[in-house]
Amino acid sequence: METQQQVWQNMNGKIFRNSITELVEEAIIREQANGHRLKVCVGSDSHVYGDAINYATAVVFIREGKGAFTFIRKEREIQNISIKERMLNEVNKSVEIAYAICAILDAYGVEMEVHADINTDPDFKSNVALKDAMGYILGMGYVFKAKPYAFASSNFADMMV
Repeated sequence: METQQQVWQNMNGKIFRNSITELVEEAIIREQANGHRLKVCVGSDSHVYGDAINYATAVVFIREGKGAFTFIRKEREIQNISIKERMLNEVNKSVEIAYAICAILDAYGVEMEVHADINTDPDFKSNVALKDAMGYILGMGYVFKAKPYAFASSNFADMMV
């Protein structure tokens, strides 16, 4: 699976050679052994630079009352696409990772949310993708969050894209 071959890093730029499934399971085991209750939020963001689009996908671990840490995957694609298509590409990248890790999270009793960097206000361009993104994420059985509650995409991924 392509997801397993991606390079992941933390917010400080440290590169991990393990697959995201290995990183997630190791993190859960370590954090639960230290008594932390966890929730995982997955989100993606993108920025356009000429004919290229840079994407970042974040897997954010929230330690209840004890902060957070994240794994980030960066990608660059040469594309010329609409805002709606780009927003749905972001959602697809998040759902791809959510699907890859959901069995591990279920096995350890960890809740997950999928965050979309899409504005709920119709005055913003990204809003054109809201209904499609919400339907896709909810249809996959995941908890859906959009701006302003989609911090995995609009904060963590945004900082790294």
